[in-house]
Amino acid sequence: MTITGQSLTDLTGVTTLLCDADGTLFPSEDPTYDASAIVTQNFAAHYGLEGTFTAEELRRVGAGRNFRATARDLLASAGVEVDATELGRWVDREQEDVTAHLQKTLATDDEVMSALADLKQRFELAIVTSSAERRVAVCCAVTGVDRFFAADALYSVEDSLPTPVSKPDPAIYLHALRSLRIPASSAVAIEDSTNGTKSAVAAGIRTVGLVRFVGRSEQGRRATELLDAGAEAVFRSWPELVEALAG
Repeated sequence: MTITGQSLTDLTGVTTLLCDADGTLFPSEDPTYDASAIVTQNFAAHYGLEGTFTAEELRRVGAGRNFRATARDLLASAGVEVDATELGRWVDREQEDVTAHLQKTLATDDEVMSALADLKQRFELAIVTSSAERRVAVCCAVTGVDRFFAADALYSVEDSLPTPVSKPDPAIYLHALRSLRIPASSAVAIEDSTNGTKSAVAAGIRTVGLVRFVGRSEQGRRATELLDAGAEAVFRSWPELVEALAG
C-alpha cells in the first residue's frame, strides 16, 4: 500500500484532514513553476540578481514555498534591500500571472473527486497552503474540489497570517488548528512536499505523504525525502490513502 514507511494505525480521535493544495489536490506545481519562472526571471533581471531561474530550478529549491519566500531569499543572498510595498507588487504580479495560467490548464481529476467524496463522509476537510487564497480558490473551482471544502476552511500563508511566513515554518498549520478549535492530535495532514511535511510535523500534526502528482520516476526519491522530513507513510494514489484512513 505504501511506497515505504508504515501503514496508518490508531486513528482514534482523528476528526479532520488538513490537505495541502498544490501537488496534492490538483497537479498545479508544473504549470505554476512554468508561469512563476517568467516572473522570477523578470524580478531577477530588475534587481541584477544572478542565478538560474528556470521552472525546473524553482521546482528543485522551492517546493512547498511561495514566491514571496523565494524572492526574499534571492534578495537577501544578493544583499539587496527592497521595501515591503515594492516586494508586494511583485508578489501580486506573480499571483495574477500564475492564477491566469492555472485557470487555463487545470481540469477535474476523477480519482481525487472520488477520494474526497469518500473522505468527506468521515472527516472534516480543510486546506492549508503556502499559496494565495484567490489562486487556490480558482484552482479548486476549476477542478471541482471546491464542493468538498467549506469557504472558511482554506488557510493561506499569504492571506490568513498577520505576517506571511511560508512552509516549512509551522505558523500556517498552527493557525489552522486554532481556527478549527482542534488539538493537533485530532488532525492528519496530507502533503506532497518536504517543506510542507516539515511544517505540519513541527506543528505536532501526524503527516502522510501523497505523491499522486509527482512524476513516477521521481516518486521513490520524493517518498524518501518525505519520510526523512517526518511523514509516517507515503502513498502513490488517493485510493491507497483512502484505504489507509479507513482504519
